[in-house]
Amino acid sequence: MLTDRKRKILQIIIEDYIETAEPVGSRAIARKHDLGLSPATIRNEMSDLELLGYLEQPHTSAGRVPSAAAYRLYVDSLKPGTLTDNDMALIDGWFRERIRNMDDIFKSTAKILSRMTQSVSVIVANKKSAARFQYIKFLPLNETQVILCIVTDDGAMDNGLITVPAGMTPAELDYLAGRVSKLLEGRPIAEIDADVLQNVYYEVSHDEVMLHSLQRTLRAIAAKNSEQKVFLGGTKQLLNQPEFQNMDRVKDLLGILEEEKVVKDLVSANNQSGLKVTIGAENKFTGIKDCSMVQATYRLNGEIVGTMAVLGPTRMEYRKVIAVMNYLHHYLETLLKNPDGFRDTLRSKS
Repeated sequence: MLTDRKRKILQIIIEDYIETAEPVGSRAIARKHDLGLSPATIRNEMSDLELLGYLEQPHTSAGRVPSAAAYRLYVDSLKPGTLTDNDMALIDGWFRERIRNMDDIFKSTAKILSRMTQSVSVIVANKKSAARFQYIKFLPLNETQVILCIVTDDGAMDNGLITVPAGMTPAELDYLAGRVSKLLEGRPIAEIDADVLQNVYYEVSHDEVMLHSLQRTLRAIAAKNSEQKVFLGGTKQLLNQPEFQNMDRVKDLLGILEEEKVVKDLVSANNQSGLKVTIGAENKFTGIKDCSMVQATYRLNGEIVGTMAVLGPTRMEYRKVIAVMNYLHHYLETLLKNPDGFRDTLRSKS
């Protein structure tokens, strides 16, 4: 049974180990913390905690380190922390200086998240909920081919190659672009399906080959923009952690992070609200069984837009990581729910 005294000693061991990465001994606890207990009493309590499965003893040390069960107890009892004014100002300034389109939001989030947590950050962005069609433009390439450029409301641009009738004039191409733009304006890119494109057929049906080429390109771009994208930050941070001085462990973890499909599965969006923390063997893959992951989903108009996560050693600074994640979680939801403000930000940078 965990008494209040055992809980207090366990919390001290966890927080000291998080800070120093060194096994914690009873004498160090007695010297550093005013518990009113002798080293012998603390040592007895630590022995009980080890029997209960909350502490482990490295072979070469007289001190103890927390087990995965200890971290789970610690995380479950953590009270939400807050960021300092300086930390919040750093995040706000970071986004103001770097955001120019939707991808920049996710890239910037990955970088600032890893920087502030000193861990690997992963953003899995579900783009289908974000971008809306704004307009298209045709750029002549040769007599029978043009480049189709699609611009979305977040400032991003995509393109594809389509076939047009020989001799089609720039004025005719501009007219066609205007007609298609009017038909599709404001639609989410992911919703440009066969039924929508059929309306394009009725409006722009003077050439079958060109129409099919246009439909095929629009479908390909819509499919591309519906795919999840992965943004990583801070993989080099691993090398600064004592737990990853063993290069075999680093290679295993980097091998997982290099596989985009595996990363998507690892931090796949879930329907849970708030933050989710998985510790050690609770994670899906054996390659990260010595790691912890903190993740949160974020939404736009009720739809899951994606997931952000921090991956680091089980010794990670949970209180700081959770505070950063909470702030960024609400920051992102506010940013993504305010497209007009986002466009104003883009215009102010152009």
